[in-house]
Amino acid sequence: MNTLSFKKKTLALSLAAFVASAVVITACKKNNNEEEPPTTTPIALKDYSVNPSLIKSMPGFEALNITTLISSDDVLAESPNFIFGAQPDGAGIIKNPAGEGFIMINNHEILQSVSRVYLDKNFKPVKGEYIVDSDGGMTRLCSATMATPEEHGFAKPIFLTAGESGAESMIHAIDPLAAADKKNNQRTLSALGRWSAENAVPLPKGSFEGKTVILIGEDESDGQLAMYVSNTQGDLQNGKLYVMKRSNNDPIETNMSKGQAYDVEFVELDNVKTSTGAQLQQQTIDKKALMLARVEDIDYRKGNAANGREVYFTATGVSQGDKITPVSGKTMWGRVYKLVLDATNPLKGKLEVAVDGNDNPGKSIVNPDNLCVTENYVYIQEDGDSFYKNNDHDGTIWQFALASKTLKPMLQMNHRRTDATFNAKYNPSNNVQLSTWEYGAMYDISALTGIPETFAVNIHPHTWTSDKYKNADGGTTRLVNNSEGGQVVIVRGVAK
Repeated sequence: MNTLSFKKKTLALSLAAFVASAVVITACKKNNNEEEPPTTTPIALKDYSVNPSLIKSMPGFEALNITTLISSDDVLAESPNFIFGAQPDGAGIIKNPAGEGFIMINNHEILQSVSRVYLDKNFKPVKGEYIVDSDGGMTRLCSATMATPEEHGFAKPIFLTAGESGAESMIHAIDPLAAADKKNNQRTLSALGRWSAENAVPLPKGSFEGKTVILIGEDESDGQLAMYVSNTQGDLQNGKLYVMKRSNNDPIETNMSKGQAYDVEFVELDNVKTSTGAQLQQQTIDKKALMLARVEDIDYRKGNAANGREVYFTATGVSQGDKITPVSGKTMWGRVYKLVLDATNPLKGKLEVAVDGNDNPGKSIVNPDNLCVTENYVYIQEDGDSFYKNNDHDGTIWQFALASKTLKPMLQMNHRRTDATFNAKYNPSNNVQLSTWEYGAMYDISALTGIPETFAVNIHPHTWTSDKYKNADGGTTRLVNNSEGGQVVIVRGVAK
């Protein structure tokens, strides 16, 4: 694959300009009650992929405009051998400091890899490469956060991507602008511990002045919400790691009900850098941590620094093997939690259930995974491939209004199962189960495009397979079950 061709001197000058002007995309970008003025001349977005959009708008959201950005069949002009690989999940887009275009970074979960795609000034993909392959990634890489000086107080942009293949997985810090070094497996952060982690999300720099506060979600049946805290802004090496517990020491998830707020605190874990994942797990038991059914994505409310202390996270849910019976003490259909951290102490807060799939089983949220939080809404993306027998719909993105607490289905996977030509291409195994596709990241790109209410959405169409997509990253570690296609679409008209 190609590598960056920036000369050192040019890159240094460009980075200086970048620090002053780059726009970050994490799970969702900051927004205010009044729409931010565009930072660029509005781009005339259009379908750039040869593949059609794989999602559709739901009733009440017909005004949404969906265009394709990139898919696995696309051939990019400057890198014709590049394949945009399977399961694009965590992602971010930044301005290209060496030109007038943009750089898009994507995890590819099943590939254990990270791609970098260059977009021109009109957002058209023109070149792609892998900056982490399966050898460098080592474990599945799921959600992710692009941390920047502007939003988080970091010295330079860092793509935080979490490993999720068991308790010994680690969190990587990837430089999105560095030359490709895709087999490098030495970019992990021991101070953030070992977890089967879904995401590591730094809070905005003004939320706790002068501190770095990073929330980590563990995607296990006895999952945790962990917190890394450093008293130095941007420090990823010298802080302390904590885990959330209820103040009454009750670790059972379903002993909490919607409509009530619960006191929580974060207790310190010992010997983090030298502990195995198994040892850290034992500490969570010993310290009475709250045991949650698969903590996947995390995001914070936008608008101002105080809003950044209002955090939302998912518990995706687990069931018995029959896909009907709950597991004692665990959410089955899934929940979205709201955590409000104390303004003067990030180690204390109030926790409540914001959305509970059990309120209308199978017809409401089913296995919520990725989250995107704006100032006024939480967008909840389903990962329904647990295939619960009483689920009645395909994978959906739900809009949850923070003021009214109303929940509406906004987008849904567009399987087109009765279209024989489409089905032959995107479902060659003729899988008729509901919710066989899932979502990756959803994130705000309004400021980058100059178009208000514009978001990117990643899609894992698991039944879309072909040998030509296999081993797209060129790694040697993950050589099976990696022949899926993937897609990124842009959705305009999403309320913030």
